[in-house]
Amino acid sequence: MRNAGERLKFIRPLEPVQVETPPVSDDWIHEIKYDGFRTQVILDWAGARAFSRNGHDWSKRYWPIVAGAEKLPAKSFILDGEMIAPEPDGRPNFYAMHSRMTWNAEQLAFVAFDILYLDGQDLRPLPVIERKATLWDLVKPADGIIQYSEHVEGDGAAFFEAVEKMGLEGMVSKRRESPYRSGKLDAWVKTKCWEIGEFELLGIRREPGKPAAALMARDGRYAGAAAVTLPNGLRERLWQRVQEAKTAKPSQRVPSAFADDVEWVKPGITGRVRFLRGEHILRHATMQGFSEEG
Repeated sequence: MRNAGERLKFIRPLEPVQVETPPVSDDWIHEIKYDGFRTQVILDWAGARAFSRNGHDWSKRYWPIVAGAEKLPAKSFILDGEMIAPEPDGRPNFYAMHSRMTWNAEQLAFVAFDILYLDGQDLRPLPVIERKATLWDLVKPADGIIQYSEHVEGDGAAFFEAVEKMGLEGMVSKRRESPYRSGKLDAWVKTKCWEIGEFELLGIRREPGKPAAALMARDGRYAGAAAVTLPNGLRERLWQRVQEAKTAKPSQRVPSAFADDVEWVKPGITGRVRFLRGEHILRHATMQGFSEEG
């Protein structure tokens, strides 16, 4: 029991487990994975607040959403969702988040996908499908700045195909009957879309017992590392080109941790990389080919 006058406290979020393919049985619901900052919005007797994924109070950064939350038809609640910077077509633009948080917070939006507490009742033991019905009843009067995350039931493969075609980051699937528990749990899983893109090769890092890593740049900025998984003949050609193009220092700024154990190369080698869409540095990336200028 909370003491009278005590404020509602931040609840550690439920973190979805990443999977390669979405679940297909009918006991799952599926939502778009929004590309922004995980946020918890809490309303209690002293007003609304907004917290980051790690429990930091970001109410001042998100002041329009905080003000909007205080207009919803409830005395107290805890909402789980994603803070996004929507484009005119509704798609989230992660790269606009920081500037909008600083200068144009009224151009942010909070997409609520779960409700953990409402007017004195802890809703976490309820199935997610029931919590979402309660959430819809609360959020539907909101106008734009607080939104409801729509879902579909079953047929995860078709939903994933639609998400890929729309160019979105991925999807989150949730067991219909699952309660809400903090931490990483497979009651929620996320499936991310893959992309293939061209990156400039900066250098090769070799560590014992691991695949060689290609350090890559895009648009003049360090983009991350990709495992070199080329067929033998192509890999040997790459090693030969790396030897021919060796240079003492990287052509772009890179993290200082890479200073000593990388074979840097001169500009001119482009790698074709498969990587997870929506990540802001290469993750689970593999180099699948390369080409050269001239």
